[in-house]
Formats: sequence, C-alpha cells, structure tokens
Amino acid sequence: MAKTCPISTRRINSKIVRFISAQVAIFVAALAITKMPIFALVLCIDFIARFFRVQKFSPFFILGQFSSKILSLKPIFVDEAPKRFALVMGLVMSFVLLGTYGFGLYSFGVTVASIIFICALLETLFDYCVGCKIYYIIKKIFKVKNR
Repeated sequence: MAKTCPISTRRINSKIVRFISAQVAIFVAALAITKMPIFALVLCIDFIARFFRVQKFSPFFILGQFSSKILSLKPIFVDEAPKRFALVMGLVMSFVLLGTYGFGLYSFGVTVASIIFICALLETLFDYCVGCKIYYIIKKIFKVKNR
C-alpha cells in the first residue's frame, strides 16, 4: 500500500524535486568550498519562494522544470506533505547556513552543510528523502491516521 498523507491532497512531480535537490547539493558544495555567503543567500531565497509556493521566483524550480521538460521525463507524482516537511527543514537549515557563514562560524557551517549535502544527494541519486522519513516517523509517533 502506498504511503498517503492525511494533511494534504496536493501531489508534486518527484522528478522536478530531484533536479531541485541536485541544485541544492551543488550550491551547498560551492558554499563549503568558497565560504561565500551568497550561495547560502540564494539557497534561502529559493527555499522561501518554494515555501510560499511562488515557483516563478524559485530559480531551482524553474531550472528543474525546464530540465524535466527538455529530457521529456514522464512525471511521477507523490504526496506533497512529506516533501513540504522536508522543504521546511531545508529552509531552516539554509538560514542556519546563512548565519554561520555570514558570521564566519565555518566549523559549525561545514557540519550543517554536510548534513544538507548528504540529504540532497540521497534525494537526487536514490530518490530517498530523509525529511520524508522523519515526517512519517512523526506521523506514526502521534498516530495520525490516513483518511
């Protein structure tokens, strides 16, 4: 039986999500290598745009949608809520990155960047969403029933 979400009836294309995750991984790697907070700022702006569902202001979504279309990939739709939970986690962590690199706290920043990088790569390469797994664990702990 497929996992379903009782909170949202929205569905999203997981192929585009994977393209977005690849871009997140690239920007986090660029941030860790260059220590230039502009990469964290771009991550924050993109996460904010997607959080507020204003995809036309999300460069990662636009490029992901374009890439999916150019490659003629058949969409695979999944429940939005777990991916949205993961998005919120990414948003919070991108602000932490912006703060740590903005204030020169590189040791802590590298740790946070490593976590984001690994999660983004897992999504990109293996379609394994760490945030989604955490979402389902929380859902199970609080015994949220599917409708």
